[in-house]
Amino acid sequence: MSIIAQLATSLGRKDETPNLELAAQIAKINNKKAIQELVANLSNKSKDLQHDCIKTLYETANLKPALIAAYFNDFISLLGSKNNRLQWGAMTALNYIAAENFDAAFHALPAMAAAAEAGSVITRDHFVAILIRLCANRQYAADAFTLLNEQLRHCPANQLPMYAENALPIINESNKTAITQTLTARLNDFEKESKRKRVEKVLKKIR
Repeated sequence: MSIIAQLATSLGRKDETPNLELAAQIAKINNKKAIQELVANLSNKSKDLQHDCIKTLYETANLKPALIAAYFNDFISLLGSKNNRLQWGAMTALNYIAAENFDAAFHALPAMAAAAEAGSVITRDHFVAILIRLCANRQYAADAFTLLNEQLRHCPANQLPMYAENALPIINESNKTAITQTLTARLNDFEKESKRKRVEKVLKKIR
């Protein structure tokens, strides 16, 4: 049975379970041909099949990023898609495979930043996650942190507590002053006290 025939849409299913199960199977047996077929069908005439393909690809990437890493540029190309599902799905995949090729991820930051600015909350979430991954790499840490701090300055207030919490592992002596200033400056941006308290908790850990 072809890989496409095993996707949720092909099976007449409305849930994601078949795609999740397929991703697990592909990762388990290192099925490179399956990945190739899924990538080829990201331009399928059926949007439902496109969505199943990107879902299966990024779920596979989450389980075994090295299996998907060769398609980095294909996902970059999708960041400009008018199909929002493909756009944020591509950024999700890029987040999972960024650590497989930090150099490619670093050089693709302008394209990813543009997509994050124009795209959905999910697109931005995964872009910020990529920046945090790059901050953990000594070679790219300084430049990546500059971009991360910019995101923290201007991102929607609802997302800021999560971003700040996720950034904690990469905060060090060289960047803690900058991030402290950024977070402190945004403490009055929250409608919900619970979100403000989460950022205040991060600040206490930094100090």
